[in-house]
Amino acid sequence: MQKVFAWSVHLFTASGLLAGFMALLAAVAGDYREAMFWMLVTLVVDGIDGTFARMARVREVLPRVDGKMIDYVIDFFTYAILPAYLFYVAVDMPDGLRLACCFAMLLSAAIYYGLEGMVSEDGKHFVGFPVMWNMAVYVFIFVVPGMAPTVLAVLVFGLAILHFIPVHFAYPSRGGRWWVLTLLATVAFVGSAVMNVYLYPEPSPLWRGVCLGATLYYGVLAVVDTAEAWRKP
Repeated sequence: MQKVFAWSVHLFTASGLLAGFMALLAAVAGDYREAMFWMLVTLVVDGIDGTFARMARVREVLPRVDGKMIDYVIDFFTYAILPAYLFYVAVDMPDGLRLACCFAMLLSAAIYYGLEGMVSEDGKHFVGFPVMWNMAVYVFIFVVPGMAPTVLAVLVFGLAILHFIPVHFAYPSRGGRWWVLTLLATVAFVGSAVMNVYLYPEPSPLWRGVCLGATLYYGVLAVVDTAEAWRKP
């Protein structure tokens, strides 16, 4: 039974790739709302599969199956390639600039995945802006649509550069400063995402505010955590 449970966890992790493929099909068909819903499914799967993996003790039960590598493969598709494609087909900006933004997302994500120390020693923070282009693209399309192309490009390139600056971003499921508030902010962000996508193409002032408020909270938390990390020897 232990092996069955462990394999079930790996299959659950891999199901994120199936949801990502469904998102790709929806984006190709021009149904950006459905594509984003499937991308939110991948986010939920990725957020809880680690808990299941620890419960099933997958490393001990299936030592020859590298769950972390499975996770990395799926994450690069769902957190980088898929959102870059959605950005390319859904955002209105000059072709050359749009392609440059997509290239910035993909190149920065690829290099970031190759870096050592992308998670802090205590395991509670990402070091540098994590590869969360799915959430960045969600905000660009569903929360603050219609931004000037130059402003949007500055934001994209700024986030790409932040991959390589030792800013500490909270890892919500692993504790840390103000953990209860962080969990509440995460729930608020995901909940508002569901509502904003559901109400697309007419953003709701309420749910847009919830999303931006949660994003602001994460920004403040990153500043405080980074300041503390940089003060340490």
